[in-house]
Amino acid sequence: MPASPPPPPGYYVPAVLFFDENEELDVPNIKAHVLRLAQGGVTGILVQGSNGEAQHLSHEERKQAIALTRQTLDENGFQNVLVIAGTGAQSTRETKKLCVDAKEAGASHALVLTPSTWPPQMTVENVLRFHREVADGSPIPTMIYNFPVVTAGQDLDSDILSTLAEHPNIVGTKLSCGNIGKLQRLTTRFPSSEFAVYAGRSDAFLHGLNAGSAGTIAALVNLVPKLHGKLYKLFQEGKHLEAMVLQGKLGQGDWAASKVGGIGGIKAVISRNFGYGTPSVRGPLKAVNLDNFADNKYYRTLLELIEMEKAL
Repeated sequence: MPASPPPPPGYYVPAVLFFDENEELDVPNIKAHVLRLAQGGVTGILVQGSNGEAQHLSHEERKQAIALTRQTLDENGFQNVLVIAGTGAQSTRETKKLCVDAKEAGASHALVLTPSTWPPQMTVENVLRFHREVADGSPIPTMIYNFPVVTAGQDLDSDILSTLAEHPNIVGTKLSCGNIGKLQRLTTRFPSSEFAVYAGRSDAFLHGLNAGSAGTIAALVNLVPKLHGKLYKLFQEGKHLEAMVLQGKLGQGDWAASKVGGIGGIKAVISRNFGYGTPSVRGPLKAVNLDNFADNKYYRTLLELIEMEKAL
């Protein structure tokens, strides 16, 4: 058993972070988003996941965003909703510092990306050493964030992840690679009470659950948290056909969300359809103007899901 337990099974959201027109943290709209997600039933909120623009924030801003999320949840009666902090950095030293900051700001777990500046140097030995040293120095349990798109193509295989899972302070992984075979190899070796494996995409949510996953940590939850909760409930109730139909819709939505302008697009969709926030991002990302999306098939797909969300 790990020294500390993994996050519980469920559905988590790598929350977008709202800025004002001057690219400063937009506190009222950050709080509005956190509250809507909590009201949507999420098990936890990942602050500074890939949708949270962590690389664009100072250490002080990262800590402030974590603390603001925890404070908003506590003030509104959602003390049971977890806060996980993305703490990935390019050096072991800085990553450990960010884990300490996350603990001080109220996070219960840290999600750690593999460094990506020097991919030729990231041998299996160095990957294992990095994650072990971070876990040794972290005051909260760590999880491995496997996302090849943002780690210069590094895709940790099930052998590496299984080896890391044996560390007492490494308690889970988020698989944004979308590899269900890898997910199942891990879930058949480790129970979720020891090492929790989460699908990192909504299009793998139900398939991951069927393969023994602990749930999902997925960007589309920013738009439709209640729909993810509905799918999770259908799965738990054994209503597999209904769950598969809804999974198909979430799979289409996952693809659509990736085609409307990335993080800026997700913020723009939220701003237009839920009445808070702006599409502002920090450069080099680009804000998205939904006025140009009148005939965009991907935006129409998202609107259909949002209509279903608002009906719940």
